Amino acid sequence: MNKIFYALLIATALFSCKKSGTFPTPEPTPVVPTPPVTSYPLPTAAKDGVVFINGGTSAIVTLYAPSKTSVALIGDFNDWQATANYQMKLAPENNTWWVQIDNLSPNAEYAYQFLVDGTLKVADPYCEKVLDPNNDSYISAITYPSLKAYPTGKTTGNVSTMQANQPVYTWKNNTFTRPAKDNLVVYELLIRDFTTEHSYASTLQKLDYLKDLGINAIELMPVTEFEGNLSWGYNISYYFAPDKYYGTKTALQGFIDECHGKGIAVIMDMVLNHSFGQSPMVQLYFDGSKPTSNSPWFNIDAKHPYNVGYDFNHESPATKYFSKNVMKFWMQQYKIDGFRFDLSKGFTQNYTTGDAPFAAYDASRVAIWKEYNNYIKSIDPNNFYVILEHFADATEEKVLADDGMMLWNNLNYNMNEATMGWLPTSDFSWGFFNKHNFAKSENLVNYIESHDEERLNYKNINYGNASGGYSVKDLTTALKREEMAAAFLFAIPGPKMIWQFGELGYDISIDFNGRTGDKPIKWDYFTDSRRKALYDAYAKFIKLKKNNTIFSSPTYTYSTTGGIKYIKLTNGSNTVVVVGNFDVTSQTASIDFGASGTWIDAVGGANISLGSATFGATLAPGEYHIYSKQALN
Repeated sequence: MNKIFYALLIATALFSCKKSGTFPTPEPTPVVPTPPVTSYPLPTAAKDGVVFINGGTSAIVTLYAPSKTSVALIGDFNDWQATANYQMKLAPENNTWWVQIDNLSPNAEYAYQFLVDGTLKVADPYCEKVLDPNNDSYISAITYPSLKAYPTGKTTGNVSTMQANQPVYTWKNNTFTRPAKDNLVVYELLIRDFTTEHSYASTLQKLDYLKDLGINAIELMPVTEFEGNLSWGYNISYYFAPDKYYGTKTALQGFIDECHGKGIAVIMDMVLNHSFGQSPMVQLYFDGSKPTSNSPWFNIDAKHPYNVGYDFNHESPATKYFSKNVMKFWMQQYKIDGFRFDLSKGFTQNYTTGDAPFAAYDASRVAIWKEYNNYIKSIDPNNFYVILEHFADATEEKVLADDGMMLWNNLNYNMNEATMGWLPTSDFSWGFFNKHNFAKSENLVNYIESHDEERLNYKNINYGNASGGYSVKDLTTALKREEMAAAFLFAIPGPKMIWQFGELGYDISIDFNGRTGDKPIKWDYFTDSRRKALYDAYAKFIKLKKNNTIFSSPTYTYSTTGGIKYIKLTNGSNTVVVVGNFDVTSQTASIDFGASGTWIDAVGGANISLGSATFGATLAPGEYHIYSKQALN
């Protein structure tokens, strides 16, 4: 999320996304007398959250809660009463509470909570499913069949569930090979706004559309349990539970499996900069307005200017332990292929009040990210994607890139200025990795649209330049200029990202229905021949990139400042030149192609024959070509 979004988020969107209204403050619970705390060694079988033993008829349940005086387990198994048998023992290290419960049915799904210090009821931070009394009623039975009913009248607040013999997904595709980083074409997708059914199952039905487009990775905007239903997902509360509004755990696993079967990696948008008020980790150490000083995980006040929710302290051992567990869980249980870390620049304890010091080189932040990156590589060394939304000092980004991490690179403003025909601010050369002093193009993920940016075609149609009878505001013209921009984007070496429906020229503003509000889902665009032509052009550019190593060549020259822009790539004996006129009037090009003779137009135009090495031709506004000295695959 960019800084404009962070400035607006709390005031507008995430809290307004709840169908049931604003997030309710947990109701106070009458104080329940508790017996003296007993200390016993933690059983060797215990793990964070719940572990089933004895064939699923018993469970050991734990809660990490330093400084608390008592914790009891309440739930369906004891009619939500904090009886003596369910008082949790404190392990000798004085931080972890645990209890063993018996006489369970392995096939039954039990709801439960922790009653802390006799007053506070919280769900399990490690649970894989949450029941929400305010929002679950809006979840379709088609999306989530047989959803367990909330224990109304028994308790208040969110509750966890556990089940020994829960449905298990059987993976079909166990030999998936992830695309090389340099050849990655990512499709960023918000399930809520991609299909009208807003589910993993309905998104699965569109995989052939995406495969035909040629993308080889999908980046899912956050899918872990967030506040409300209608959200972008950055208001995270539970980190191990897929949000039920999109479907079941096995439906998500099935979606990932089917993606792998079609050669598509799945990247998860991971939100570990902050958490929100429904989080039990927030509630356990909270004074009514902010986290308390004894919180193992959160800062009392955020340490940077663009925080939302409550700010994690990533120098705390407890936060590092928790974050690593979250990463490992999704890597192992869901076979995720990569993480895009939201607001990675926020993993700092160096307090700043403005953007400039916040973005400056931060050695402690670098150390934190190197530690996390090394941990991820220890779990999965096989080309796992670690993508940072960083936007910090260039020298800091270079250190992270040299460690193998990939950095988001936003070309939205300058590329959109180019498509609109406003030339003085249309230089998009920041897309080339040499401008960042990176050693490899594979570490720079370029995009011209993301969930955070205004849609190019909205600005084309509303603010485009014009001259005579040529106007960027005309839809047909605007779409052709989108096509030209895409030709240049995919010619820049390195991985790429597309925002959903950008390939169809989506032209509804990001601020429609509020910035993070749900947007019209325009599958009818695909039946418009002009928009379908843009889709086909994207597909052609993507295939050219994936099938020809020259589009990953580190040898290139370019000019992206004037009306005539070009990129020249050289690889061995072949040369490719992408040239286009971004002005709104005809312009004459003069470009050194490096060789005379026949040049092939790779996008179906007429071949040209040069008598010298110089390409000199007059291009109409919006005209572009991809010329190659040798035939491309």
